[in-house]
Amino acid sequence: MAAMTSSARPFLNRSLAAFGTTIFAEMSALALTTGAINLGQGFPDTDGPEEIREAAVRALRDGRGNQYPPGPGVPELRAAVAAHQERRYGLSFDPDTEVLVTAGATEAIAASLLALLEPGDEVVALEPYYDSYAACIAMAGARRVPVTLRPDQGRFRLDLDELRAAVTDRTRLLLINTPHNPTGTVLTREELAAVAEFAVARDLLVVTDEVYEHLVFDGAEHLPLAGFPGMRERTVTIGSAGKTYSFTGWKVGWVTAAPGLVAAVRSAKQYLTYVASGPFQHAVAEALALPDSYLAGFRADMQAKRDLLAAGLRDAGFGVFIPSGTYFVTTDIRPLGESDGFAFCRALPERAGVVAIPNAVFYDHRDEGAPFVRFAFCKRTEVLQEAVQRLKNLNG
Repeated sequence: MAAMTSSARPFLNRSLAAFGTTIFAEMSALALTTGAINLGQGFPDTDGPEEIREAAVRALRDGRGNQYPPGPGVPELRAAVAAHQERRYGLSFDPDTEVLVTAGATEAIAASLLALLEPGDEVVALEPYYDSYAACIAMAGARRVPVTLRPDQGRFRLDLDELRAAVTDRTRLLLINTPHNPTGTVLTREELAAVAEFAVARDLLVVTDEVYEHLVFDGAEHLPLAGFPGMRERTVTIGSAGKTYSFTGWKVGWVTAAPGLVAAVRSAKQYLTYVASGPFQHAVAEALALPDSYLAGFRADMQAKRDLLAAGLRDAGFGVFIPSGTYFVTTDIRPLGESDGFAFCRALPERAGVVAIPNAVFYDHRDEGAPFVRFAFCKRTEVLQEAVQRLKNLNG
């Protein structure tokens, strides 16, 4: 029986109607129904360090975080985040006024955009972009203005002139992601310096998503935008434990920024989850104190997996862009005689027993992303080896 309403207006807020079900849900369902190897959604298939998992168990048993934790996050984690930023990047943050713990980076993005934007504001974002960016901008009533990263000599590059041209009198903030999902691009010191100089000149706020900060390869260097001249007071930096420590289900993220910015983001965040992940916050505080040898081993393991998958994709006939960061490989399907990433990915589970994600879903300019397909390599080595073997048979 059809639901009765007093209006013909659809149930769903019209600003969200265009987004529908995420491509990740569709592709993960395909993986289940076909038995395909899921290299689509970006989560590891093994847990992170055993001592950190045990730290969460210990917190649960000791009753730390089982009730509502403090709204800004448990003091131990806020102190650990501040210490991490100081130790790794020389950035000093007050854990009481300049650090905010969130329910993963996704909530940090949502709270930041809902807090800092008003209807009519424009947001310049790098395209392709993590899919929640567009939805959060829409929920804030703002307008996204994409600046497209385009392939050039084996990597996707930012055109700084295009970035400058995209800014208007209505632009409120820049939304930057480096290391960049899905392309694997890591913005260089020169690129970041130019972005910072422009943001200062135009008096723009910047929200920077740095969740893959510790997954950089081949000598690439992650540099927080907040560390550049004039950026400390205008930048909201977003970090996360999920990608670095392989506990994505714990949903522990954070924001670091100047006190006024943190206060604004906290005002929005308190009406989203209010608080979350109490015992896990205590465990992540311990994770952030792990020695640098953990991060070095983690990077080395992921780089070996990257190289294994990239070689297999190249052997299967894909054009391959070797990522400098993240745990995704972007490929070009045109060498396979294909051009429609959506059709290709929907057929791939039956054709080869592997699931991937069409990059076009991350674009406003769908034609720009049509021939590109993303594969995740944050899986066990034997899983990647089996996926590579299946992909070799892609063309019969």
